[in-house]
Amino acid sequence: MTQLLNRFTLKGLELKNRIVMAPMCQYSVTAKDGKPNDWHYTHYTSRAVGGAGLILVEMTDVEPDGRITDFDLGIWSDEHIPAFAKIIDACHAYGAKVGIQIAHAGRKAEDAIQPVAPSPIRFEGSQYKQPKELTFDEVGAIVQKFGEAARRAVQAGVDTIELHGAHGYLIHQFQSPLTNQRTDAYGQDLAKFGVEVIQAVKREMPITMPLLIRISAVEYAEGGYGIDHMIEICRQYQQAGVDIFHVSSGGEGVPGARRPGNYPGYQVPFARAIKEALNVPVIAVGMLEDPQLAESVIGNQDADLVAIARGMLRDPYWAIHAAQALGAKPEAPQQYARAF
Repeated sequence: MTQLLNRFTLKGLELKNRIVMAPMCQYSVTAKDGKPNDWHYTHYTSRAVGGAGLILVEMTDVEPDGRITDFDLGIWSDEHIPAFAKIIDACHAYGAKVGIQIAHAGRKAEDAIQPVAPSPIRFEGSQYKQPKELTFDEVGAIVQKFGEAARRAVQAGVDTIELHGAHGYLIHQFQSPLTNQRTDAYGQDLAKFGVEVIQAVKREMPITMPLLIRISAVEYAEGGYGIDHMIEICRQYQQAGVDIFHVSSGGEGVPGARRPGNYPGYQVPFARAIKEALNVPVIAVGMLEDPQLAESVIGNQDADLVAIARGMLRDPYWAIHAAQALGAKPEAPQQYARAF
């Protein structure tokens, strides 16, 4: 048995392997209603057939104007639950576990008439509008919406929930000195908003269900934070109830002197740093689609799980093919067994 194909268990979450389908927006909502449709059903169930241990459904937003575009998924209404439940049930039938990435785009909400943010600082790019600074009470209302979204995700049958605290979206905006220049309690403590969201979501989750959060370990914009800042933020998130950190980077603006890598595994050191500092399970992500590289990340204990993004867009059966490449017997569905 390879390390990548070893089982993983945390609380009530039991995965058949260490392979995660990373959340990737499909921009495929047809009626702008935020509901997953036939495209999403085929997209996610094919990766379950293809052997992924955990499927993370793309960024799914807590209110209509919290979406990147009007063509993104949402979970702001109970009417969304049945469509998600259909996909989750189908993925379960093929042995995959499923989580939903719950989020709010904040100042990066391109189609919102009036985007909102911790501070009225516009994101670079012609498609972005000047955001409105959230009042203290409006921040609390969004925290409550995260909790309500988590309740709906649990009702839809998820095995876990991931919060999106990376890539310049609202939770990230609050935790970054570049985008949070408030003078109230949410500016004095850059982890406060994220902590409150975590607590609101945890109240809606079964105690046996682990909570994930995706974070940007470092920022690349001039004056952006480094890994030490994020470790301290993550320490507070861990104390608030996060069980697994999904470690990415960047997303807050145009890179300065420090730039993101463009080589396989460039974010793995960030994952290892957070794992070691907090003694917590982590997911590594970023150009890890070479099966030997993915195997080494787990084997070297750099991370506990490996998320595959574009590699799984190119190949829905990436997990099966990775097993073959590593000399292991793939867990193919019975209907396809003769091919292996």
